[in-house]
Amino acid sequence: MKILSLALPRKLFSARSIQFPKNTIPWSVTITYLALILILPTFALIQKSLSLSTSEYLEIALSPVALSAYGVTFITAITAGAINGILGTIVAWVLVRYEFPLKRIVDAAIDIPFAVPTAVAGLVLATLYNDQGWIGQLFAPLGIKIAYTRIGVFIAMLFISLPFVVRTLQPVLRELEEETEHAAWSLGATESQTFWRVIFPPLIPPILTGVALGFSRAVGEYGSIVLVSSGIPFKDLIAPVLIFQRLEAFDYEGATVIGSVLLIVSLLLLFIINFLQQWGRRYAN
Repeated sequence: MKILSLALPRKLFSARSIQFPKNTIPWSVTITYLALILILPTFALIQKSLSLSTSEYLEIALSPVALSAYGVTFITAITAGAINGILGTIVAWVLVRYEFPLKRIVDAAIDIPFAVPTAVAGLVLATLYNDQGWIGQLFAPLGIKIAYTRIGVFIAMLFISLPFVVRTLQPVLRELEEETEHAAWSLGATESQTFWRVIFPPLIPPILTGVALGFSRAVGEYGSIVLVSSGIPFKDLIAPVLIFQRLEAFDYEGATVIGSVLLIVSLLLLFIINFLQQWGRRYAN
């Protein structure tokens, strides 16, 4: 018994239980690259914000202008991500399951927010949705102003986050076997039951992934929103624009504090979304 009790820990903690990469060059390159591109800038941002005292940090982070900018940024980004989660799923479904004229052109158009510079996108949106624009002039007689308001910010976030949902869903939809749908129909399931019980569960993780990517992109967006919003505090001022305004005023500490708050809140929200993704995978299985 003593021999067994001594041999057991040696087996559990033997070198075979810990596997290191055989080729250390890719491993070293990966760690170095991630440290330089991701970890070091994040650490520098946090370290700069921690150089202030707690009272100074809270005074800047919880100022009325900053709180208003947080609300506009996160609420609008979450709303845009949720809507694209629904409508982007429909778009991906149509592009995968249906054949229609000019399908390839429509499919390629999904990538326009990726290809177009953000400043150009903001200029186009401001031109379309101002009071004299093609779309804005239709709402102007109703007293609805789109450009240079929070509605314009919302449309810009919809525009830049849509491709993330569609491109994340398309490969999953292509891999779904239509035989499972036919089997469900042969067993007496209706089209609605087949969708919700057979097709939809595997789509939950990619939908949440696309929403998370779109949300992250919308929170950090600057180029397109700065041209389609007025940037007025308590109206449509978003946090990235507020950071730039602080930098223009040489208030580097204030810009760092607001940036750190954006980082912390974004990480918390992404953690929640990641938890929902894990739940979606368990639900799908």
